[in-house]
Amino acid sequence: MGIIFKQSFRNTIVIYFGFIIGAVNAIAFYPNILKEEYHGLVTFLLSASNLIMPLIAFGIHNTIVKFFTSYKTKEEKDRFLSSIIIFPLFIALPIGFFWDAFHEFIISRLSPKNDGKVEDYTLVIYIVAVSCAYFEVFYSWSKVHLQTVLGNILKEFYNRAVVFVLLIAVFLGFINKSEFIYTLTGFYIFRTLIMMFFAFKTYSPKFNFKLPVNIKEILKYSAYVFLAGSAGAVIIDIDKLMIPGKEAIKVASYYTVAVYIGSFIEAPGRALAQILQPLTSKSLNENNVNEVESLYKKSSINLLVISGLFFLLVNCSISELFKMMPEGYAGGELVVLMISFAKMYTMSLGNNRDIINNSKFYRMILPIGLGMALSVYFLNKLFYYEMDFGTNGLALATLITLLVFNSVKLWFVKAKFDMNPYTKETTKIFIIIIGFFGLFYFWNFTTPEIYISKLPIHNLINIIIKSILITGLYLFIVLKLKISDQLNFLVRKVKDKVVK
Repeated sequence: MGIIFKQSFRNTIVIYFGFIIGAVNAIAFYPNILKEEYHGLVTFLLSASNLIMPLIAFGIHNTIVKFFTSYKTKEEKDRFLSSIIIFPLFIALPIGFFWDAFHEFIISRLSPKNDGKVEDYTLVIYIVAVSCAYFEVFYSWSKVHLQTVLGNILKEFYNRAVVFVLLIAVFLGFINKSEFIYTLTGFYIFRTLIMMFFAFKTYSPKFNFKLPVNIKEILKYSAYVFLAGSAGAVIIDIDKLMIPGKEAIKVASYYTVAVYIGSFIEAPGRALAQILQPLTSKSLNENNVNEVESLYKKSSINLLVISGLFFLLVNCSISELFKMMPEGYAGGELVVLMISFAKMYTMSLGNNRDIINNSKFYRMILPIGLGMALSVYFLNKLFYYEMDFGTNGLALATLITLLVFNSVKLWFVKAKFDMNPYTKETTKIFIIIIGFFGLFYFWNFTTPEIYISKLPIHNLINIIIKSILITGLYLFIVLKLKISDQLNFLVRKVKDKVVK
């Protein structure tokens, strides 16, 4: 677990630093500089590109992770990489050729309230989708060599830092709002080029175009992963695309900010997955069941401990945070709560998805993925369009879908591998999270009952006080109960360095 913990710790720092920059963008810069309408437009364009990206990538990025370590000689590895790197072009080029038809379809799905706001930018969807597809391919190329830090920086920090700089440029008048969108698109292309050069530096194959001996198995796996990946993209982005079909595009901005805040807790899972994915694949390829089970349990408890803390920090201060934002963004507390709870439950499953994706049972990802996509789509239509629950309905659809299908995946791994990520420590940490939530969620230092002098405290100070109390008490209890061996080891290591 040493290399996992070391790289995951670095990746977590990068991701949270990126999330902080992203939070500044979402909470302060987008609403006050780009304004709701253009923020909603950017959200729509990027969400649409995320839906097309899995089609272009065709699952190749996951295929690299699954098959690369199964080849024993350099010649076999070179044939594999030489062949699959061109696969996305067979999809990207025809889509680009017929893009006018895609353009017309996209415009036809928008509400009349958004007439004239998207037409000039649909090509951005295609360019970003192709760039992101090849970025993921080259990132996986580096992952299989356990080189994840640069790719993690480019994926989790780079885009947010670019947006941060470009928003300042808009504020200072160096570029206008339209130029912001086109410049951001250019930086997506540049990011892919950086990742490509690093991938080739990490491993330089001798290119030949002889197909791998197991090409049929590769194509079959890629097709399954592509369909499942498309379904996954639907789950993440379909709600943001459905909003402009009913309401003004600025509503997508309000909802996106609430979802972004609620998703803050999944950062450790994203960091851990980048190193766990290739290691899980390697262990499965070597039939090392004990190692797979060890990774399963350790990833589960560590992710739950970290995501539980951030679940508390986010939800116990969310009302104060929304009071600091423009009026249109207020009222998203319930969206944040539902999204963050769904993400925390997902984190508690550890590397469950990687076990299924990289095992002989990978075909299960297709019915599960399609089931999730259909579920979130029809529940969105029910709660958002028919029952008119507003954006709370979109969040509720996501919550129900993730709870149900994550439970299915949990059961499946238990049934096929006889592995369960949960232990008695899991029960302890859930009790701690519930207790802290009940104590701090309704505790507001600005109320006369709590603040004896009855003097008002600024919302930011309120957030800081709560966060310090929650973090200190939570970590003290977790360390005292020795819930995570890795966390206790890290603390001891830090103490030893301080003493020396």
